Amino acid sequence: MRDPLTVLTDAFTSFLFGKVETTRLPVRTSTGQAQAVYLPTAAPGLGDSGVIIGREVYSGKGYIYDPFQLYGQQLPAPHWLVLGESGNGKSALEKTYVLRQLRFRDRQVVVLDAQGEDGVGEWNLIAEELGITPIRLDPMAALDHGIRLNPLDPAITTTGQLALLRTIIEVAMGHGLDERSGFALKVAHAYVNETIVERQPVLTDIVEQLRHPEPESAEAMNVAIDDVRAWGLDVALVLDRLVDGDLRGMFDGPTTVGIDLDAPLIVFDLSHIDRNSIAMPILMAIVGVWLEHTWIRPDRKKRIFLVEEAWHIINSPFVAQLFQRLLKFGRRLGLSFVAVVHHLSDVVDGAAAREAAAILKMASTRTIYAQKADEARATGRVLGLPRWAVEIIPTLTPGIAVWDVNGNVQVVKHLITETERPLVFTDRAMTESSSDLRDDALRAAELEAEERAAAFMEQHIGDSSESTVA
Repeated sequence: MRDPLTVLTDAFTSFLFGKVETTRLPVRTSTGQAQAVYLPTAAPGLGDSGVIIGREVYSGKGYIYDPFQLYGQQLPAPHWLVLGESGNGKSALEKTYVLRQLRFRDRQVVVLDAQGEDGVGEWNLIAEELGITPIRLDPMAALDHGIRLNPLDPAITTTGQLALLRTIIEVAMGHGLDERSGFALKVAHAYVNETIVERQPVLTDIVEQLRHPEPESAEAMNVAIDDVRAWGLDVALVLDRLVDGDLRGMFDGPTTVGIDLDAPLIVFDLSHIDRNSIAMPILMAIVGVWLEHTWIRPDRKKRIFLVEEAWHIINSPFVAQLFQRLLKFGRRLGLSFVAVVHHLSDVVDGAAAREAAAILKMASTRTIYAQKADEARATGRVLGLPRWAVEIIPTLTPGIAVWDVNGNVQVVKHLITETERPLVFTDRAMTESSSDLRDDALRAAELEAEERAAAFMEQHIGDSSESTVA
């Protein structure tokens, strides 16, 4: 039985304020209506250790990404694919990412810079700021004491040299070497390495040995010397193009003194090379093998290999196979491969579609900037993006991208500091006389993007199915 004083108190309270409800009945509604009360929360971030990228658009939280910190926990592989049409911020993202990674002492970055501006590669400003001299590969300058890369450099292992020679020849010929041509190349390479010890062997030595093979090489296989010479003829003609043809000067001599492969940043400036010429994939092959075999050492460094205009690599099956092997060795080399591509169709519909698919599969991080609707849908199908992410990609404004880190999908606004700004933008010719207007336009675009993203989330993310909210 209730206490009489309590009964009196409750009666007096009811008289003054009306009946007091002690229970709240459930209300049936939809999440589309209830989201005004129970606001949606953003997906969890990637941790607080690594490099700051910017902030997650919907929550405003800082977005931090580092493949070396995430590897083995949230990432099965440290490789990264960056997609998007020109002018949306791909280059700015990569440049600030590199600058911030270089603050760690155990980092080394190699950039293949295939884009040019003002007669130099677009990474030239950053290299100058860090006191680095880019390795500028130019067929014309090479004839006048320019930069040379020797495929037979002693810094590359003997096995690596032979693999590099095969790749160069296969890229130039457009098909693989048959067994007989491969044998002729092998014995010529072995003879040159055994007999030339007082200097660096060079491609001229290989060409000469292919034209005039030693009798011992024929006797070892019990074949005629004329047969060995015939087997190596096509190989000699291809290498002769590097020695005395339109590509001469870049590969037919000792490696230029002063190239520092231990520098924290190494920039290979390929901006003077015709992107559609055979020189580009040959250069990629040489650089790839050269780096692979000079990196194999127990120095515990974390390396980032960033390739601009990456479809020029992946569209060559032989070079794509080389880079595929490099990616597989990523764990042993402490390597994160970063490929920057305009459209996914550039590579998945190319000559090396199978190799491209394998490389894309190894990229556990995907960053997608604005694309047209059709391209966004195709990208979503290949990469397995959620529907809401595919729908938002065409609406993205410069500096904002969809990030998919092994299934953790978020929309991220890239932030650039005032110190970084003059180093990362690559359209100086268009903007050097109107920087203030440009900054105002960027800020306006960023605000508009945030508003559009928020409106999109409110309209699309909420599920229209009913639920019970207590």
